[in-house]
Amino acid sequence: MRDLSEKRVVLAGGSGFLGRLLARRLSARNHDVVVLTRSTAARIEGARVLPWDGKTLGDWASVVDGVEAIVNLTGKSVDCRPTEANRREIISSRVDSVRVLAEAVSRCRVPPRAWVQSSSLAIYGDAGERICNDDVPAGEGFGADVCKLWEDAFQAVEALSMRKAVLRIGAVMGPDGVAMRKLLLLTKFFLGGTVGSGRQWISWLHPADVEEMFLWSIERPAVEGVFNATSPNPVTNAELMREIRRAAGRPWSPPTPAWAVRLAAPIIGTDAEIPLTGRKCLPQRFLDLGFKFQHPHLAEALNDAL
Repeated sequence: MRDLSEKRVVLAGGSGFLGRLLARRLSARNHDVVVLTRSTAARIEGARVLPWDGKTLGDWASVVDGVEAIVNLTGKSVDCRPTEANRREIISSRVDSVRVLAEAVSRCRVPPRAWVQSSSLAIYGDAGERICNDDVPAGEGFGADVCKLWEDAFQAVEALSMRKAVLRIGAVMGPDGVAMRKLLLLTKFFLGGTVGSGRQWISWLHPADVEEMFLWSIERPAVEGVFNATSPNPVTNAELMREIRRAAGRPWSPPTPAWAVRLAAPIIGTDAEIPLTGRKCLPQRFLDLGFKFQHPHLAEALNDAL
């Protein structure tokens, strides 16, 4: 027999943009939300905050016993210089969080009903014109390798009766997201032009739709396995930047050739390959389950989000 913790949702690494969105939404649905975070001073609307380091067991481990769901959002941002140290931390922050959560689950009297694990569409590599449904094999490159290690660690987790789902998340078009803040800032300074060839595909989604996808994953037994969490209408980089300029009131910006991106990336502290690569992903499994997008088209989604 389950106890009152069955309405609890644990958001591991939940002090960032997505975690705050989910905490507020889940709290509004009368869930008891607990956020595990390294930011011990964090104040998150709708949630209790517990400290953890993402790699070792601590007092936090008891809160996962009998919960409705664990949602793991932990991982160092890939928007950083591609140094060896940063790359090691990008991998370890993801794999270690899965490992220590699995250890906590193994000690539960009653395992969680579900574990929803975040991942990234970067698993498909630089896919060119290939359409990437949820069942397309992984691609090549550092981003794809990170996601494979991340997802392999998750798939190795075993817990009787616990449903497992992976959400490979696209670029979330919310003003508080790290990537979107940077794009808006560049655009306001007339640096929001087409990047590289402009033909690289961007798979994106509105914050309200990614919230709903996580809610489905937490509450619906049919959401099990690997799902692309993205809009059904990917756009090219040229289209994305045009719509961002329109939304920001900047009718034109000069294009940024690939050589300039690679030259500037170390100065602004990012990896040049992030804006220069792309993938054309579709959320086929969510569509097959009847998921209805609130904001399926980019121009309207940006108008609403910004």
